[in-house]
Order: sequence, then C-alpha cells, then structure tokens
Amino acid sequence: MAKTDTITLRVDPDLKHEAEELCEEMGLTLSAAYTMFLKAVVRTRSIPFKICVSKDPFWSEKNQKHLIESIQELDAGRGKEHELLDA
Repeated sequence: MAKTDTITLRVDPDLKHEAEELCEEMGLTLSAAYTMFLKAVVRTRSIPFKICVSKDPFWSEKNQKHLIESIQELDAGRGKEHELLDA
C-alpha cells in the first residue's frame, strides 16, 4: 500500500454526516471523496467548482448581523410591530 499522510479538518458535524451519507450512496468513503477533490485541484491547478459571492443580499454577513440585532431588540421588548401585522 502506498504511504499516506493524514489531514485533519474542522467541519460542522451535521455537514460531515450528510456528506458521508451522500458519499456512501455513491459507493465512496469521505476519504476517497477528499482524495478526488485534491487530485482535481492538482490536475486543474484550481478549485474544481465555481466560487462566487451570493447574489442574494439577504445572506450577506452585514444583513445577517442586522437581522440578529433586530431580533434581539424585539426580544428585549424594544421595537414596534408594523401595522401590516395587525391585519
């Protein structure tokens, strides 16, 4: 067997579990999928998929921070319901 190195990754446990299940459905281990990814990176000398900023501003970090702060204000009793909610 060829010599191998170990890579340690920090990843959300739910994401890892979902990825493991999908890989299993494809007959792969997560380790094999990582190896395929790394081989594609080396072969193409790039990340093998498009990486871009979300076009939906709702998911921007700035907007998410604003929404969290607004929710905290409402939970603290500061704020006012819009009249549309009274309908």
